[in-house]
Amino acid sequence: MLEGLRDAIRKFITGGHYERAVEEFIRDLQKELIRADVNIKLVLDLTRKIREKALKEEPPPGISRRDWFIKIVYDELSAFFGGDIEPRVDPPKTPWIILLIGVQGSGKTTSAGKLALYYSRKGYKTGLLSTDTYRPGALQQLKTLAELSGALFYGEDNGDPAEIARRGVMDLIERGAEIIIVDTAGRHGYGEEAALLEEMRRIAEYINPNEIIMVIDASIGQKAYDLASRFHKYTPIGGILVAKADGTARGGGVLSAVAATGAVVKFVGTGEKLDELEVFRPRRFVARILGLGDIEGLLERIKAIEEARKLEDTAKELMKGKLTLRLIYSQFKTLRRMGPLAKVLQMLPNIPLTSETLREAAKLGEEKIDKWIAIMESMTYEELDNPEIIDKSRLKRIAIGSGATVEEVKELISYYKNLKNLIKKLRRDRSIIKRLGLDISEESLNYL
Repeated sequence: MLEGLRDAIRKFITGGHYERAVEEFIRDLQKELIRADVNIKLVLDLTRKIREKALKEEPPPGISRRDWFIKIVYDELSAFFGGDIEPRVDPPKTPWIILLIGVQGSGKTTSAGKLALYYSRKGYKTGLLSTDTYRPGALQQLKTLAELSGALFYGEDNGDPAEIARRGVMDLIERGAEIIIVDTAGRHGYGEEAALLEEMRRIAEYINPNEIIMVIDASIGQKAYDLASRFHKYTPIGGILVAKADGTARGGGVLSAVAATGAVVKFVGTGEKLDELEVFRPRRFVARILGLGDIEGLLERIKAIEEARKLEDTAKELMKGKLTLRLIYSQFKTLRRMGPLAKVLQMLPNIPLTSETLREAAKLGEEKIDKWIAIMESMTYEELDNPEIIDKSRLKRIAIGSGATVEEVKELISYYKNLKNLIKKLRRDRSIIKRLGLDISEESLNYL
């Protein structure tokens, strides 16, 4: 499930007319989500937002409409899965009991070991508890995983799973376990699902877990909806762990399980190794199911273009003579996100920057820029817009407020005055620009 989205993205990128390509992708997206048993109203709301933004929004200069559309799809699908909000995985108190449930073959026991290692590395004393008395080797497998993850272990070869769970929780708490992960059977001895679900209900009743997490094989697809619904009726599911979510996993089971239970996806198993467990991050997951391995590169490129455009606008304002400390502050904040000042200024298109300007800019190392930013943040709006009013008393107040010396504040004021005089000089005598051999467009000359 959802593997069709990768094909839809590839088809869109190489497609013909933009509007037709958008509509075709929307249809493919709707089809894939509905097949994954996602609520139809949610699907229609999601695709409506994507269509509106794709056809109405204009991409930033330097970004194609198709790249901008991919960003729109990525953002909206990420929001659909929870956006930038990460699930709460740290326990609010200890001891904290986690009950893992799921069918045989879902990767439940391995996931228990991964969780134990994850929490052990975060500094918690963890315990693994086996209640599976049906699957041959289940107890030994979890015991081995406990040794590998540094967790305490409790298990019994036979007996009532609910009673084993109760005794195990008491034992592990007495031994100092802060987080206890309870592994359950994925099948019943009689092969009856109803008996298995009833057993899970009894275990939950006996140990009163703080959290119930369902483990789902990422490739299970549409079956996940009914499966999660049935489990949820017996033991209310609070979280989901997606196992086997490597590069070949289809991902539809995640949507289906979320739709069926209303639970949040907390963890994703990304490989077979014990340490291959990640906190679920919607954006990273969406990039995987869309096959967008380089999406971060695209987002960085869009961000860089937007920042460069802001900087270019600032530079144009400077050349108009509208120089204030507020404008310098805005410029410095932008530049600190983009790299060395002189290097960035050299890359700006159609902005007249003399070698003198660049030399002046090159004097500003990162430490000085940070110091000057702190100084300007200690100024009032009136002082930023009209630095000429800064007298001795104001200098002293600004220095104390920013942790700088009075001399450092004076140095900033001096830089402001020198830059302002330089800009006035360039505006008065355009021949300076021509003598310097700068390639300036007619549009840019109008700013001088």
